Amino acid sequence: MASAPNPGLPLFYNELTPLSSNVHGEWRTRTVQGAPFVKNIHAIPLLAEEFIPAQRCYPIVFSIGDNPVPLALMGLNEGVNVFADENGAFPDHIYVPAYVRRYPFMLARLRPEAEELSLCFDSTSEAIGPFDEGAKLFDGDQPSEQTKSILSFCESFEQAAQTTSAFLQELKSNDLLIDGEAAIQVDGQPQPYVYRGFQTVSEDALKNIRGDLARKWMQNGLLPLLYAHLFSLGHMTMIFAKQMQQGRVPPQMQPVPMGA
Repeated sequence: MASAPNPGLPLFYNELTPLSSNVHGEWRTRTVQGAPFVKNIHAIPLLAEEFIPAQRCYPIVFSIGDNPVPLALMGLNEGVNVFADENGAFPDHIYVPAYVRRYPFMLARLRPEAEELSLCFDSTSEAIGPFDEGAKLFDGDQPSEQTKSILSFCESFEQAAQTTSAFLQELKSNDLLIDGEAAIQVDGQPQPYVYRGFQTVSEDALKNIRGDLARKWMQNGLLPLLYAHLFSLGHMTMIFAKQMQQGRVPPQMQPVPMGA
């Protein structure tokens, strides 16, 4: 997964500032065209509940390491996003992950020992500031309807993130994740382009799960997510073809690590 500009912050975020009526009472949010911060990002975190709509558009893989996360692949090489244009805008038919739609807001702990999460924002974003136009963030000292809507979305995101963590734990505890590899042969090239550095669900392990586990996963909705992930892997060749069309395939050398 691509790294954030500030290694202490999540991907996309440069700064995190708590939203406060005392400081930001006159601030507003405004609509910006596209998401420039995403145009060179090749892998974007995905929630488990997004697998079904996302698998129609791009491959879904899992990052490597002890704490894997689902990733929507926008490109097969670092710095390549074949969907977003120069302004970071996606075509209408492409599903945009909630991780992108949440920005520049997120819930965060202001102190490590704090139990509650506070609504924060990236103050470097052009979507929020002391503008004359846009939706107000506060009505007096109370959150506006816009802020309540933002808070509700961020709360839903956090709940879905917890569900996604439980989903990943289920995969790990049942040894379903394996090292992935995509080998793509190009006409006229002696060797295929080989991409590694990600994980996928083992089809063999999935075929051999116990009957009671399969029944449980069907009832709780996990099994359809696994097959959505597996179906999505067919988009690897589509992503590669788009990179070829855009002239964004690097010279063929060693196997290319896809993750970070």
